[in-house]
Amino acid sequence: MKATKALHDLGQSIWLDNITRDMLDAGTLARYIADLSVTGLTSNPTIFDHAIKNSTAYDAAIRGGGNAGRSGEQLFFDLAVEDIARAARLFRPIHDQTDGVDGWVSLEVSPLLAHDSGASLAAAKDVHQRVGQPNLFVKIPGTPEGLPAIEEAIFAGIPVNVTLLFSPDQYARAAEAFLRGIERRIDAGLNPAVGSVASLFVSRWDVAVTGKIPEALRDQLGIAIAKGTYKTYCDLLGSARWRRAFNSGARPQRLLFASTGTKDPKASDVLYIKTLAAPFTVNTMPEATLKAFAEHGDIGPSLPPDGGDSEAVLASFVKAGVDPQGLATRLQEEGATSFVNSWRDLMNVIETKGTRLQTAASHR
Repeated sequence: MKATKALHDLGQSIWLDNITRDMLDAGTLARYIADLSVTGLTSNPTIFDHAIKNSTAYDAAIRGGGNAGRSGEQLFFDLAVEDIARAARLFRPIHDQTDGVDGWVSLEVSPLLAHDSGASLAAAKDVHQRVGQPNLFVKIPGTPEGLPAIEEAIFAGIPVNVTLLFSPDQYARAAEAFLRGIERRIDAGLNPAVGSVASLFVSRWDVAVTGKIPEALRDQLGIAIAKGTYKTYCDLLGSARWRRAFNSGARPQRLLFASTGTKDPKASDVLYIKTLAAPFTVNTMPEATLKAFAEHGDIGPSLPPDGGDSEAVLASFVKAGVDPQGLATRLQEEGATSFVNSWRDLMNVIETKGTRLQTAASHR
């Protein structure tokens, strides 16, 4: 049995953290679904930036959009919506079979709207309508500025992938925003079964402390944070408040482990897969990590609901001079800035490529 199938059977959903038009056209994504137990997909501006920059598959659409007067952002959503809708249709049977628990795809609204909840909500509604598939998560960052938009989107019935979470506290605040939106739907007599995941970024923790800690602590911080967040997740799911919501028909918000590609060349290339196995969670994997896990991965013990040794490990990092709370804030701020930079790079790639393609066409 492939390791991916074993992980799926344990109860953790395997999602692919990538999408390209070439992958769709060649049937690669369909093969991952059939052969590697992939049951969902996530995307972000960086992924689309690389896809559009490194492929000719988008050229005709970019040229046509430019000729029609479409701007960089308008043209991007034309391209992204087409790709995401195609992926959503591939995952739709899984979504239907699991009654909406699995089979989701994710698309991000513009990170430039992060400080404007009203604009973020309007963009989320527009993207969801344009994709036209029930298994779409709109990605909204779980930053302080993003939390009101998350609550309003959930209240409006828009499924949300809360992104850019780095700690148990940040996860808890995002879960609170989700639950407020659900409780408002219950009070309003609306269907509370609105899907959501909360995405915890893991590997960036270990990158942030590389060279600043004792060698014995190498590559342990991200896993400790993940274990602590999983404990918070399990505690929340078992709380009286969440159970009341579930009793009214709400759907639990699942915890998703993101940024699970290994960055340390000395570590296992499947480090954050085999150590973060847990039922009723999601692990979204870069393509190389997915294939590596399928080829030579194995599954370690399931994450302990009580957090296991996470507190002891974190205490060792504090003793070594690491401030987990301060670092979580910094990582979230840096992540938000990185997404904005990637978005602007993406817009530049589309504008530049469009100009080049139109110039080339005019010289024929």
